[in-house]
Amino acid sequence: MAIGIVTQGVLLNYFGIQFFQHIFGKILCIINLSLWFAFIFSFFIASLDGKFKDIHYSNVINRFGIGTWVAGTSISGILFYKQFFHWGFISEIIAFINIVLWIIYIWISVKTFIEISRTKSYQNVHGILLLTTVSTQSIVLLLNTVFKEFPDIFNLSLLIIGFCFYLVCVFFILSRYITHSWSIEMDWNNTNCILHGALSISGIACLVTGIISMDIIRLIWRAALIIFIAVEAVELYRLFRRIKHYGFREAILIYDVTQWSRVFTFAMFYTFTSLFHTHLFIGSFVIDTILKVGVWVVIILLIIELILSLRDAIETYKQSFREIGKENEVSTPYFKS
Repeated sequence: MAIGIVTQGVLLNYFGIQFFQHIFGKILCIINLSLWFAFIFSFFIASLDGKFKDIHYSNVINRFGIGTWVAGTSISGILFYKQFFHWGFISEIIAFINIVLWIIYIWISVKTFIEISRTKSYQNVHGILLLTTVSTQSIVLLLNTVFKEFPDIFNLSLLIIGFCFYLVCVFFILSRYITHSWSIEMDWNNTNCILHGALSISGIACLVTGIISMDIIRLIWRAALIIFIAVEAVELYRLFRRIKHYGFREAILIYDVTQWSRVFTFAMFYTFTSLFHTHLFIGSFVIDTILKVGVWVVIILLIIELILSLRDAIETYKQSFREIGKENEVSTPYFKS
């Protein structure tokens, strides 16, 4: 999902269509599609092993993470359509499959919202809930890319559903941080940056459909900017406190899969700004800074996450290899000559 929006949104809008259609752009798209297939395969294996429910469903909050599958499938369908348009029917198949997946996900999410509300268990909620909005608006982007004459009534319905989910999620998240004690080092989640990322993708969806007035979209962008500044100010303070509490290495150089949400949200805000900047009545310095500096911030964040994830994968492999070696030593009989 994150790599897809960096490719389709950030790099395309900054370097132009020539980059996107050049061999390097195609390689990035193929890598993204390969990762998508790899994740599908891993979900299939987890289902066969009977571990799917334990990994993806048993934890009430983690259920919302299924929204990344919907959004990831949407961006993969868009990339496939843009790069291999002569095979557009495959993107149509992906779109129909993703609609079914989205419906299942929304049913699970609504059921879980009710469960959390009924039990008043707000203490563990965080920005992952906002994937309900992200997944819904990603469906809007996919359908309006693959099907050029997608009906306005369906577009409007999906947009409203996405915004309603946003309001519900904000209520749940605020309830967590207002009514429960928490520490910024331990209890502020990486996924909270989706507070502005969900607004950004909603604004892009409004732009793509063409049925929402520019005044409303302008308000969405300004709200996304304000929330971006507020959330990232909290993130910087959290970073300072974590360095002080854990030290530089433990505070920064530790990989967590939720860190990818920062790449996604920064890339989404940049994409929203680049698509809408000619309609923004705001100082050119702000816009120029976002468009000229923002792209490199996103690229640096992406590189850092790739390095951290690669290092974590290598360490995990080494740990597994050592454990297998110890098991073999225990199970292998020792004979004296």
